[in-house]
Amino acid sequence: MEPQLNGEDHDESPLGVRKMHRFEHIGSMASVSQSYGPMRTRSRLLMSIYVVIFKAKINLLLPFGPLAMILHYLTQMHGWVFFFSLLGIAPLAERLGYATEQLAFYTGPTVGGLLNATFGNATEMIISIYALKNGMIRVVQQSLLGSILSNMLLVLGCAFFCGGIVHSEKDQIFNKAAAVVNSGLLLMAVMGLTFPAVLHFTHSEVQYGKSEVSLSRFSSCIMLVAYAGYLFFQLKTRHNIYSPIEEEERQIVDIQDEEDVPEITLWESISWLAVLTAWVSILSGYLVDAIQGASEAMNMPVAFISVILLPIVGNAAEHASAIMFAMKDKLDISLGVAIGSSTQISMFLIPFCVVIGWMMGQRMDLNFQLFETATLFITVLVVAFMLQEGTANYFKGLMLILCYLIVAASFFVHIDPAIND
Repeated sequence: MEPQLNGEDHDESPLGVRKMHRFEHIGSMASVSQSYGPMRTRSRLLMSIYVVIFKAKINLLLPFGPLAMILHYLTQMHGWVFFFSLLGIAPLAERLGYATEQLAFYTGPTVGGLLNATFGNATEMIISIYALKNGMIRVVQQSLLGSILSNMLLVLGCAFFCGGIVHSEKDQIFNKAAAVVNSGLLLMAVMGLTFPAVLHFTHSEVQYGKSEVSLSRFSSCIMLVAYAGYLFFQLKTRHNIYSPIEEEERQIVDIQDEEDVPEITLWESISWLAVLTAWVSILSGYLVDAIQGASEAMNMPVAFISVILLPIVGNAAEHASAIMFAMKDKLDISLGVAIGSSTQISMFLIPFCVVIGWMMGQRMDLNFQLFETATLFITVLVVAFMLQEGTANYFKGLMLILCYLIVAASFFVHIDPAIND
């Protein structure tokens, strides 16, 4: 014990320095929490507000949220209400990701990663529930589909591209085993979405218009069970399977990221998550109400707005995090953010919306129509092909980004066909 203490006192190892910084930070937090004076409490509150609200430059977009609400009541300019709502939600989505990362310091990396994926998709979940309540089933389907496409092509592509540019002298490597598991889950989700669509378009249902809904509800329950099994695998088994990679990654984090200490306390993180989620919920209502009017005002198909514009805002936090970690040569984390988020949307959020719609009396199903289902199927195949070698470079990232541009252009000229029941 004595040599270790002396080593830390003399700052011989970066790990020792990192631990000292962390203990000093935790000690300062403890001293603040033990002093119950109003001055201390107010000082801590002001510091928390500064760190979460004023420190981030993206929060310059926050006033657009209240502006969208004012325009909603005073004018009929749905295009501007939609646009300002998008701008107002963007910093909230990014700050949700920040608050989750702060919470991850106290919960550990595995639970923290799960929380990051969950709250990273909180914006999509809230928007989907509001749209579902208003009976806008196609908006729900297309926005969730767009989130998957955005994460798999745009977010992952930008991460590969930026990481490849910074580390152009080599191919970056990532954990191929984890990528295979996520690819398998995504293919299972494609299967769950394909059969209701095929059943509908081949007119082979036992009860036309009803069998596809029943099949969707059954498949959704199965997908939720599969996702629960995936969570158990991640939380209980993954540490044993991927321990060499996690230990190496932990060493890199300990050596390189001495500044990575929590900036806000545990309860402040939880409180900010609640506040930000509530504000996202309020703005989402105005956003959903303005979609149809914005489509007419901007002369854009609702499909393009739902599949391309909404997910770009909802994935703001994932986009920034994935690029940042890829530039630090931590592709496993980038892959977990992008592909993990897509897996959660396809295996949890979509089936969850089907079940919630069932409880609301809405005919939400897994029939995403032929065009959307084919797009998802091809996207999963392309990404699975890119991940099979376990390496990444800027050219692979460029190809994924260009694929996303093709998808975006396709939805810009795509009009939702009339549903013939």
